[in-house]
Amino acid sequence: MLSLTPTGDGSNTIYNSEVGENYHSKHGALQESKHVFLNSGLVHYLSLHPGSTQIKILEVGFGTGLNFLLSADYCSKSQTHLNYTGIEAYTLAKDLLEKTGYKHFVENLIWEEFLMTYKNAFSNYIPLNKLCNYRIEQTELLNFETEERFDILYFDAFAASRQPEMWTEEALERCCRHLEPGGVFVTYAITGYLKRTMKKLGFTIEKAKGAPGKREMLRATKFCSEKF
Repeated sequence: MLSLTPTGDGSNTIYNSEVGENYHSKHGALQESKHVFLNSGLVHYLSLHPGSTQIKILEVGFGTGLNFLLSADYCSKSQTHLNYTGIEAYTLAKDLLEKTGYKHFVENLIWEEFLMTYKNAFSNYIPLNKLCNYRIEQTELLNFETEERFDILYFDAFAASRQPEMWTEEALERCCRHLEPGGVFVTYAITGYLKRTMKKLGFTIEKAKGAPGKREMLRATKFCSEKF
């Protein structure tokens, strides 16, 4: 069962009773999404590549679409072309997304176009506006295949205690193979196992400041020499 749940910063998340987990941090859905994915991922990557006008993002765990909405809003305002792919085996109903209140965090046109195009984006790139295209692959991570390479990977699966299969070396390798050399991987979590695995997969790792409620998070950069 899915239910709308308020978080510490006043923004809403969704609680999945079957998994026993929220889609975002109870300390603040908006704060977490902005800090971990937008600022530590997209904004960080663009700061390392000044002058970039095009970016490709892969998200594991599209969920409510909040990470995508914030990224699309940022790219639209900065005149950056965005191609965004989300992997989500269990897509949410449109009427539930409408109740999240995320319309208050992005431009009206982005919110309206997102709701209008959401179902059409399942497995097909759909233009959100002139700068942003997105698609949602309705598949398990281990079944995801693409020839496309990405600049940034948002890893936003449920916690390893609730969804351990998403944090195995096999699962991490499967998604990280789609990153360009020099690409950036970000996630809200940080554990010894995760750090060791990312190093094994050919990444330099960085312990970055965590979102409210977490001391640290992981950011990793893929070696420029091809690993996979």
